[in-house]
Amino acid sequence: MAILLAGTAGVIGWRWWHNRPPYGPAALSAQATLQLVDQATADAALKPVNTEVAGDGDQIFLGRVTWTRPPNPQKDSSFRIVLLDKRSHLMPGFIAVTSARPDHVGAGSDGSLDLAQKRYPWLQGVGTREINGSFWSSGSAIFVYSADASPVTFQTVLHAARPGTPPEQMVATAPAAVEDLLIALISVGPDGQVYWAQRLLH
Repeated sequence: MAILLAGTAGVIGWRWWHNRPPYGPAALSAQATLQLVDQATADAALKPVNTEVAGDGDQIFLGRVTWTRPPNPQKDSSFRIVLLDKRSHLMPGFIAVTSARPDHVGAGSDGSLDLAQKRYPWLQGVGTREINGSFWSSGSAIFVYSADASPVTFQTVLHAARPGTPPEQMVATAPAAVEDLLIALISVGPDGQVYWAQRLLH
């Protein structure tokens, strides 16, 4: 019995240590801005990164996330920046992104987003969705692999909804106002564990 209790305590202790964040959101003082812009403004803001070209009826959103570098960044930790439509709980399908360290940012999806949406109800939609027994992810988040990457600048184009789009391919669509979208910063550990998530723009 004593050995069993010691083993259980060891597992609980390891989980606590494994999921304990090296710092909290307050250490970063992160901030975000988001605005509707024209094509020329978006192109200039992300140059030399190629942006998505908008068509008639599309909307171009230009965002920026900044933070203060923490004193002792954890090795191999990272961030996810998500842009989520609060009405539909969908993310954009494509995001163009650059930063102070362009080689340390990208876009995509991974399991940490599933963990984040399970822990934070207001992030519902950033991870995979179960549709007809299968799991799908059609949206894109920003991956930040260095605490030195601030500021991060991104552009996304919201297109008008297309009737007949299969549920597994649905993404955020136009028309949308800045107030319809939220930006969140998610802190992710070396093993993909989610330390915390913070709303930067409601």
